[in-house]
Amino acid sequence: MSDKQDFDLIIIGAGSGGVRLARMSAAKGARVAVVESRYLGGTCVNVGCVPKKLFVYGSHAGEDIEDAAGYGWNVPGDQVTFDWTRLVANKNAEIERLNGIYGRMLENAGVTVIEGTASLADANTVVVGDQTFTSKHITIATGSWPVVPEVPGKECVLTSNEMFYLPQLPKQAVVWGGGYIAVEFAGILAGLGVETTLLYRGELFLRGFDDDVRDFTASEMRKKGINLRFGVNIESIETDNAHYAVDLTDGSRLNTGLVMAATGRRALVDGLGLEELGVQLSASGHVVVDDHFQTAVPSITALGDVIGTPQLTPVALAQGMVLSRRLFGDGKGEMDYSSIPTAVFCQPNIGTVGLTEAEAREAGHKLRIYRSEFKPMKHTLSGRDERSLMKLVVDDESDRVLGAHMVGPDAGEITQGIAVAIKAGATKAQFDSTIGIHPTSAEEFVTMRDPVA
Repeated sequence: MSDKQDFDLIIIGAGSGGVRLARMSAAKGARVAVVESRYLGGTCVNVGCVPKKLFVYGSHAGEDIEDAAGYGWNVPGDQVTFDWTRLVANKNAEIERLNGIYGRMLENAGVTVIEGTASLADANTVVVGDQTFTSKHITIATGSWPVVPEVPGKECVLTSNEMFYLPQLPKQAVVWGGGYIAVEFAGILAGLGVETTLLYRGELFLRGFDDDVRDFTASEMRKKGINLRFGVNIESIETDNAHYAVDLTDGSRLNTGLVMAATGRRALVDGLGLEELGVQLSASGHVVVDDHFQTAVPSITALGDVIGTPQLTPVALAQGMVLSRRLFGDGKGEMDYSSIPTAVFCQPNIGTVGLTEAEAREAGHKLRIYRSEFKPMKHTLSGRDERSLMKLVVDDESDRVLGAHMVGPDAGEITQGIAVAIKAGATKAQFDSTIGIHPTSAEEFVTMRDPVA
């Protein structure tokens, strides 16, 4: 391809993966442009990980205030109030600050930012409005978008996108779904005083997580007053814009002030013109790529949520670095999707890495299972009825720790450290020989001695 092209790389989508790819590629001397139609930072920064975590902090503050009484603080209940609009405004200010940081990072890296909606005219040409740009390489990094099932009344259902800008909190809410977004928002709403019901069509939510974690989390959420209804789905919704009547598949009806759907996400490829160019989409609508992020069209690659890999910001970041190396570095680099740690910021938090017990047994491992359930030290004085769970899945023959799972305060922070050990192939004997930090919950991971199974 001649040097007459405008860029060496055009990335469609300025989310986590796209921005990382842009910066790393520009640092290697490539001429890079990023096209974005909405906001810099993508889902994670704007309507995902970051604002969600801020809402989790806000919703948990009420419990912290109540717990303070056990530590000698006088906190009259009638003097404690909450202002939802202030939380939203403060969140918005923080997101705007982060948007600015992303813009400056791209500018300082020498990346051209093009605002608008992109489509592909051919394998090397991107059209944005009335502008046309050519590039040797084009990367699709457009992410994903919430999906609401086709039921009567779906037009009045909110998704996580709208929840971050909700003008006021309702007295009651229904959260529809069983994944981590549904579980997290149910905790946020309940923590802020909303009477919350979570509906899920399956027997138990958080499919894919360890069964002990799923059962334990359900128990802890019920303690916090969240109404969990499994084995039921929404059949239809009626509303007068103030109240909602939700008819369920079991014949019952729920009256509520808000319905939020966290029922899955789809790859955001609308209007790009990919299939017309020969880029293949899977049955689920994701862009089909090989292990090197290459589509069926040589000049077009894709990464992040749009290709159906784990929908986690750190995964997209890692993919961006690998792809940059392959396009403009030494041509090497591989993604390793094994033992990816993740957290669910429900209340209490979940942290998990490696194989679940069911996955390990299905893989043919003979196992030793270590499990501990206890009251966190903080709640010995707070009086709160909240417990923690820790679990290790160990291969009996090699003694290698295959998986670690936790439900409890700071589970994500603790699991990140444990993930390094599991990635390095640590054995249970090495866990046992590690001196714990006392008094912490984390030390339980190195003090469990007696297998339960």
